[in-house]
Amino acid sequence: MTLPNFFALIIGTEILNQRRKDKHFDFVATALAKKGYKLTGSFIIEDDPALIVQTIKFIASQPNPVLFSFGGIGSTPDDHTRKCASIALRDGTLPVHDEAKQIIVDQLGEKAYPYSVRMAELPKGAKLLDNPVNKMPAFSLDERFFFMPGFPEMSHPMVEEILARLIPKGQTYYRHTLTALCKENLFIDIMEQMPTGVEFSSLPKLYSDGWRVSLSVASYDKTLADQAFKMYTDLLDQKGIHYGLHDESNL
Repeated sequence: MTLPNFFALIIGTEILNQRRKDKHFDFVATALAKKGYKLTGSFIIEDDPALIVQTIKFIASQPNPVLFSFGGIGSTPDDHTRKCASIALRDGTLPVHDEAKQIIVDQLGEKAYPYSVRMAELPKGAKLLDNPVNKMPAFSLDERFFFMPGFPEMSHPMVEEILARLIPKGQTYYRHTLTALCKENLFIDIMEQMPTGVEFSSLPKLYSDGWRVSLSVASYDKTLADQAFKMYTDLLDQKGIHYGLHDESNL
């Protein structure tokens, strides 16, 4: 089975200059973890058209990508994402999406003109995503690239609906974690033996009384996760090094 690689693209100069705090990364990572998946990558970038295009193209070039993009689909001059998505994934044009235009006009009446109606100019083949707050439509391309508003109260319900559709049953990601009273270089030989399909990481920290290292091993294959983790605990037991276990799943 080919697993999707999930990406978050968070677009907004106001986040990088700290005028606004990002709320998307934690939400997406947690929503995916509940389904037994994880983010492959997350990007926070400026409202710069060239950078947006190149980032979308990079994500699209990855194996089996699924993109959650936040921000830049409005009608103001700094909202570049609709055009950039078309350049990166289509032919660069923004034809009027009749259904989107009707929704905008129905919601705003005469106030839709001359600016808000621009939000109906979408890449070819765009499918609409329902906005639970103000009905202004977001959109997707190819059922794998999802472009949503930067407002969490609008976009986060969209993410939940998308995940319910894409991965209705979810899966278990088996993870084992320990903290040991030693340095991480003790485990380098074992790390180099980790089989394909096993994710591992080590997080060292120096305290006043010496080193600690938190080790994490995870896999969608329970047997692989168990066997890989046992390699670490066997070494610690052999050397008489104290450690504590913290079992986790879907994290």
